[in-house]
Amino acid sequence: MREITTLFWDIGGVVLTNGWDRESRKEAAATFRIDWEEFQDRHDLSFPAFDTGQITLNEYLDRTLFYRSRPFTREEFTAFMFAQSKEFADTRAVLDKVVASGKYFVGAINNEPLELNQYRIEAFNLRKNFLVFFSSCYVRSRKPEEAIFRVALEVSQRPPEQCLFIDDRPLNLDIPRRLGMNVIHHRNAEQLRSDLGKYGVEV
Repeated sequence: MREITTLFWDIGGVVLTNGWDRESRKEAAATFRIDWEEFQDRHDLSFPAFDTGQITLNEYLDRTLFYRSRPFTREEFTAFMFAQSKEFADTRAVLDKVVASGKYFVGAINNEPLELNQYRIEAFNLRKNFLVFFSSCYVRSRKPEEAIFRVALEVSQRPPEQCLFIDDRPLNLDIPRRLGMNVIHHRNAEQLRSDLGKYGVEV
């Protein structure tokens, strides 16, 4: 087994909660009394473009909600969206230890719309952990597609066999594994710590 020099982390579902997942949207529908099926249908049609930086947050909201008048404001809804982000403290502690060791190049490979991505980077001080963010909104590709992983490898100039990618969704591990990267299916902090140890990453 080659020595691991590089760790790429998913953010939503690993370090933080998912920024705008189905449960968050369901809660929004209940809170703001939105027709769930209509909202979800419009979300499904609009989100791929939002996630890859092709439309802005305002355009996403125009398509999904503000195509007609609402009893709430755009600002109120946006604040609710951002408030869904919480930190997984146990996993963040593992990440902090990896970074503190100074032994690894640490980057993020995550699916995230631009405005939400920027908010989460700032609110949770993610720059202290990640040297680079290969986010779907920047690279115009999203997991599980191959392009986002190829960009990460090519831009960072890291050989895949020295890379370890951590994600909570098994589907997102298939392509990096095929590209020659090592992978960990994240379930919880304790399991992550154990699996990192198997690759010689001491935390």
